[in-house]
Amino acid sequence: MTRLQQRRVRFIALAAGLTIIFLFSLWKAPPDVYPVTWRTSPPDAGKEDWRKLIEQEPEKGLQWTTTAPVGKEAPTKVPTEVEIHNAGDKGPASVVSSSEVPTPTPKKECIHYEALQRMKQSPLSEGSRKFPYSRPEPECRTFQLPAMEKLIERMKGVIKDPDLFRLFENSYPNTLDTMIKWRGFASKKDSDSGNETVTDEELAYVITGDIDAMWLRDSASQIYSYLPLLEASTDPNSLASLWRGMINSHARYITISPYCHSFQPPVESGVSPTTNGAYTQNHPNPPYNPRLVFDCKWELDSLASFLQISTAYFNKTSDLSFFQKYNWIKAVKASVDAAGAMRLGTYAPDGKVEQSAWTFTGWTNRGSETLTNDGLGNPTKGNGMVRTAFRPSDDACIYQLLVPANMMFAKYLEEASLIMSQLSGSEAKNLTTVMRDFAFGIRKGIDRDAVVHHREFGDIYAYEIDGYGGTNLMDDANIPSLLSIPLFGYPTSPFPLPPPQKGEPVRNHAAIYNNTRAFVLSDSNPYFMTGPALSAIGGPHLGPGKGWPMAAIVRALTAFDKDLGVGEKGLREEVRGQLMGVLNSTGGTGVVHESVNAWNEHDWTRAWFGWANGLLGELVLKIEEEKKEWLGESWQA
Repeated sequence: MTRLQQRRVRFIALAAGLTIIFLFSLWKAPPDVYPVTWRTSPPDAGKEDWRKLIEQEPEKGLQWTTTAPVGKEAPTKVPTEVEIHNAGDKGPASVVSSSEVPTPTPKKECIHYEALQRMKQSPLSEGSRKFPYSRPEPECRTFQLPAMEKLIERMKGVIKDPDLFRLFENSYPNTLDTMIKWRGFASKKDSDSGNETVTDEELAYVITGDIDAMWLRDSASQIYSYLPLLEASTDPNSLASLWRGMINSHARYITISPYCHSFQPPVESGVSPTTNGAYTQNHPNPPYNPRLVFDCKWELDSLASFLQISTAYFNKTSDLSFFQKYNWIKAVKASVDAAGAMRLGTYAPDGKVEQSAWTFTGWTNRGSETLTNDGLGNPTKGNGMVRTAFRPSDDACIYQLLVPANMMFAKYLEEASLIMSQLSGSEAKNLTTVMRDFAFGIRKGIDRDAVVHHREFGDIYAYEIDGYGGTNLMDDANIPSLLSIPLFGYPTSPFPLPPPQKGEPVRNHAAIYNNTRAFVLSDSNPYFMTGPALSAIGGPHLGPGKGWPMAAIVRALTAFDKDLGVGEKGLREEVRGQLMGVLNSTGGTGVVHESVNAWNEHDWTRAWFGWANGLLGELVLKIEEEKKEWLGESWQA
């Protein structure tokens, strides 16, 4: 099911639900929001029914419940959950707090985030765009991070334009404010007695926004945007704790279904799985359990994203023991094994068709939602790269050697191997070698087959290749993209790069990227959208004419790359032009959308999309770091 189809299903369900609510209100008129209340004495830790919600009367809302770790390795602070139900939610949204029970507060009504946006809260920004304030009240935010509040307060004195500040204020904390649906601890079942105990393994469930499921790539990118605020901490209320919970959840999901890309809430959460209407229409092989997996498309960048947030956490905290303690090694092995199996080409040397480790067919009217050749996809010739069936946009690949996804995977295999090399045990030692060799093989394949000569732009990277010489020259808005290559630093490596093929010069990746950038930002790229509302890369996910603000933000972020050599004037024009485009394409909502009609700023998709909003925050902080004075200027149209 495409994200567009999922939105249609949700719209129909919402309309039906609102009708029922309206009819019910004729009999009894309750408020259309769920209040949050606090229980001043949480239940005792360690009881067998630790996952059950406290019984409550309908009018009293939800209360504190306890998820307490027990056993020798339990943390010194007993964590507790606070469940926050928002109108229209399919399950509880919750955040973890320390064992100290908060001071009782008056009952607080929490409004569903999309309804909150429609209210257009005052005060409006004082610029010409009149952006509303769309953050929930503090009591209704799904994760409280004091460092974020301090940052926003500090940026008030840095960003002088009221509209730009409001966009930053609404967007950057959006995931923390609204999408940390649950945090808690993993349970462990005794194989003999069948009893469950709660461990100290942190878990987190982060939704994409208006889609009530956890995408590996999206959730990793959403949390990765907060890297500037990450610091080492054992506090269960810290960003470090949330980050560890994300890594542990990813590790669990990848171990369960390494070829799947989006998942259901952990069973420990008590949150009901989300129904996916496409489950009966899509047929991946191997199949998946819909109570654990929301949707299953093989996207290599999902595994790369897991490695990305892992290396980011280690580089910021030096917390090596975390990676040894839980299931990280097991998940990395599952990633390497799954991706390794997809290096196999379509045909064996004798011409027989190879057995693919994963196939997919879908009953659909969209060509980008299924694979040809009974789920195999178009034929591929093995060259060391990894076949991936779907792009980070969730659209099917035309040629399955997706270049930017392979670049990202190779880069983070190398970076994660630096963690693996410091862990104990023969499995970690063996994996270190396998990961580095794997990355080297991918780099060789890219050097040999993914660089093509364009008659206008010179040597550029293809977006997709098949190993036979077939190439797809384009770019898509979703990361990893060709435009985004500098964001994950593919051209550099802590290890020796492949030597050039016989008779070939050494690849100048900086020059190739510059040429590629010029290509993808021109009308030679079939998915570069141009119009008065927004000129930016889009993609087949929403089709021609829809530019993605995410791509405009990536264009501005990558303009700071030192190898680009645009000069002071060129940098200013590039960054200012893209950020102005984002400011002018929110349709007056004051948040960043998924896509915008290039000719109509009020025709956009997704009011609640965490990934793009986090990227906006990254861009503003990058401008502050590099060209702080620009944030003191007017950003009025």
